[in-house]
Amino acid sequence: MIVTLTANPALDRTIALAAPLRPGEVQAALSSREDAGGKGLNVARVVAAAGGSTLAVLPLDPADPFGATVHQTGLPVRAVPVAGAARANLTVTDPGGTTTKLNLGGAVRSDADGDALRQAVVTACAGADWLVLAGSLPPGLPDDYYVSVIRAVRAHWGAAAPKIAVDTSGPALDAVVAAGAPDLIKPNDEELAALTGEPIDLSRDGIDAVRRAAANLVADRIGSALVTLGAAGAVLVDRDGAWHGTPPPIRVRSTVGAGDSSLAGFLLARTAGAAPEECVRLGIRYGSAAAALPGTQPPTPADLPTGDVPVTRLTA
Repeated sequence: MIVTLTANPALDRTIALAAPLRPGEVQAALSSREDAGGKGLNVARVVAAAGGSTLAVLPLDPADPFGATVHQTGLPVRAVPVAGAARANLTVTDPGGTTTKLNLGGAVRSDADGDALRQAVVTACAGADWLVLAGSLPPGLPDDYYVSVIRAVRAHWGAAAPKIAVDTSGPALDAVVAAGAPDLIKPNDEELAALTGEPIDLSRDGIDAVRRAAANLVADRIGSALVTLGAAGAVLVDRDGAWHGTPPPIRVRSTVGAGDSSLAGFLLARTAGAAPEECVRLGIRYGSAAAALPGTQPPTPADLPTGDVPVTRLTA
């Protein structure tokens, strides 16, 4: 089972345009959709769509209409009662695949909210293979909140604790890498560069720059890193080596949620006992499928592209 925590869930509104966005002008929209979003929910939706076992933990105001959107997903959910509605995010896409996203900060969460959410995660992890801590932290929770969740889960479950994957950015990611010892992190190239303080220019330094940056972290602070690179694929670095996979050709409709889908695909393969190459391959297939779908619609196995996904082992 894969348990996810979405500390700062969102109602994702996606608007598709017939032409590129023109700031300051009036444009007609082709379509719109609303999805229950937030990185942890996105991961859980992909896992569930693939027939995997999952449980999504999130804060939810009982009076928030967002709850109906969450329940419409059919996901097994453990909602922690809080006061204050979930935020709303707005995404605008155009036919060329350009995505413009506006994210709100979310309702302020109290220390008591954080304590209740952390305890709900600990309880939810009974028998879990992986715990995914994903997305931004809401206002009111400290930058090291994910570290406190990791410590609470490991202290309670000991040797039976699930492996822990973290997909966040900024100070929250800095804190996790500094003190959380996660089994996996899933940054993109920009987040990896911010984390290490070393610029990464894929057009100049290539994939090896990503490998070197991630390897420096794996050496003593994290178990592994899956670095998603958009059209350049993904790089996995762990203590046994490094691998790079290249995605198949697709028509990009929305990149929102593609990284979350990549993480879900990777973990689906990992929980099935697949080799690193196959974990990278399935992660890329799921990320590519998500990018070819509108909004934050979760890809299903039927949506996966059939083109080749070559994966090569990288050497130092």
